[in-house]
Amino acid sequence: MLKPLVNLFFPKVCYACHSLLHDNEDTICLNCRHDLPITNFHFDNNDAVSKVLYGRAKIEQGTSLFRFEKKGLVQQLIHSLKYKGYENIGFVLGNWLGGELKTVESYNNIDMVIPVPLHKKKLKKRGYNQVAKFGQQIAKALNADYKDDVLVKITNTKSQTSKSRFSRWINHEELFALKNMDIIDGKHILLVDDLITTGATLEACTAVLNQVKNVKISVATMAIA
Repeated sequence: MLKPLVNLFFPKVCYACHSLLHDNEDTICLNCRHDLPITNFHFDNNDAVSKVLYGRAKIEQGTSLFRFEKKGLVQQLIHSLKYKGYENIGFVLGNWLGGELKTVESYNNIDMVIPVPLHKKKLKKRGYNQVAKFGQQIAKALNADYKDDVLVKITNTKSQTSKSRFSRWINHEELFALKNMDIIDGKHILLVDDLITTGATLEACTAVLNQVKNVKISVATMAIA
């Protein structure tokens, strides 16, 4: 009896299109799930992510769940995740991509999932890392460890949205550092982030992780622009 009353005053809406969710829907409505621009990179052996990082970061493989389109559904989801506190989006997308990756042989040798970190000031302000639940669910699906105490951000930066490709690159020099380096020695790491555009952030992270010998790095993001 209470459920209809709760829904009346606190209606559940789709975080992509903002329409009311039906009883059998959660976080993202069925129509949006059908319309989301899925890449299938990991199924098709598409190296689009690797091409973004080509010549700048050595990775084993890379994938993204969606293609990012301006004013599209994916932009709405990521914006809601990052700025409106809807952490459950990361949980849902991590389950989605993790469920797919565990069926792909080349991703089943991942030892550890590491999120791109936020600076401690931004983390305190936002209250959470938007890729944490995404990475945790992928790690669970792949039976891998999830570690957010290895890669740390040591320089606080403003939003990169309006900056040029070159400006983004020079602003990512020496932004990250390593802690507990011994636990990643000889490991295959899956580095996760929300969006890959120029690849500058992932380039900087992989450069730091590669300071440890015998590390292999793969990449997975929610979307690719």
